[in-house]
Amino acid sequence: MYALVDCNNFYASCERVFQPQLVGKPIVILSNNDGCIISRSDEAKALGIAMGAPEFKVRQELKDKNIHIFSSNYSLYGDLSNRVMKILEGFTPHTEPYSIDEAFMNFDGMSITNYHDYGLQMKQRIMKWLGIPVSIGFAETKALSKVANKIARKYPERTQGVYVIDTDEKRVKALKWTKIEDVWGIGFRLNKKMKAQNINTAYDFTLQRHEAFIKKEMGVVGLRLKYELEGKSVLELELPKDRKTIAITRSFASNITTLDEMKERVSTFATVCAEKLRKQHSCCHSVLLYLRKDKYKTERERYNFYKIHTLPFASNSSITISNAAVKMLKAIFEEGEIYKKAGVILTEIIPENQKQFHLFEEENPKHLKLMQVIDAYHKKTGERKIRLGSQDLQRTWKMKQVHLSKRYTTNFNEILEIPCR
Repeated sequence: MYALVDCNNFYASCERVFQPQLVGKPIVILSNNDGCIISRSDEAKALGIAMGAPEFKVRQELKDKNIHIFSSNYSLYGDLSNRVMKILEGFTPHTEPYSIDEAFMNFDGMSITNYHDYGLQMKQRIMKWLGIPVSIGFAETKALSKVANKIARKYPERTQGVYVIDTDEKRVKALKWTKIEDVWGIGFRLNKKMKAQNINTAYDFTLQRHEAFIKKEMGVVGLRLKYELEGKSVLELELPKDRKTIAITRSFASNITTLDEMKERVSTFATVCAEKLRKQHSCCHSVLLYLRKDKYKTERERYNFYKIHTLPFASNSSITISNAAVKMLKAIFEEGEIYKKAGVILTEIIPENQKQFHLFEEENPKHLKLMQVIDAYHKKTGERKIRLGSQDLQRTWKMKQVHLSKRYTTNFNEILEIPCR
């Protein structure tokens, strides 16, 4: 038996944990640089606030409807997400985090007599320990557990936030209720093609007469999804894998026109990429730099620029990778042009223990010890206080975050304060 645990309106729920006066109030969360709405509470949805709406276009509407606005607080959301996952691991070690607010669980080999009651225990523990509401769906396959979760979320009064598909009758009823656009893996384009073939529900998707069309449009992936919805488990839990590419790309809070300012951003992006390499015990052979001009403020037709540099040796040193990125930047940066976005991408990644050493050209051995000290300090304090000289010493990302809440769980200086009288 599988389960999908989904945190309800996760970003908004994280804000409410430390500001309980906002429970029941409409909330929206903005993307990087306070650009677009990326999360809404149920109350905000009921008021007609559109997902993905640019903040500047709905600013007056948000004000008129007294909707609370927050900038994305990734430190808080990431920490609370990790805590949710740790709690879930207490119910089964077979847990696969699927996204920041979702996780699949497998209960094979466990003797559970009542999955609904077991789900309620999970739900109540997360609420008691963290204050995060969740919905839980149980079924024989991962795809069906997604469907069960939607039912639990849609009808909380009847399901108590937990729904179990444990009979074929329940499965068929659930599939007939589920619209094809709500099926896991069916995007906008596929949705249009499915409806053109009169596939309007998840149940229609499982009918034998549509199998040839599904195979043609979706290949093996589509057939696996069909089998999953039929109750045949073909998708196993996935173990965490090392990433084959690591990238940091960001739009700037304000456009950049000078080399020095761009150099600081690129150096910071490269440093964070190197940290992620070391965290998964890997090295890279290639560094790619990406720059994007403001296409509305340039007279040139081309506004995207890429340059790649192959390192003479595999490395995960922030110094080596940053130097390579800055060297490429100096070669392609154009003074007087207006830049909107930049990024650093690491490719040709190999395990750290497979690194080959060279006889005549090799990295300074002092880098390894220095990186270990920096990583240990960052892990202990949770902050990047030790940086390269080319970085901004005050902050990591220069993002516009006008409505940012406190980092209650990751920054000691912003810990929750309770007045005692």
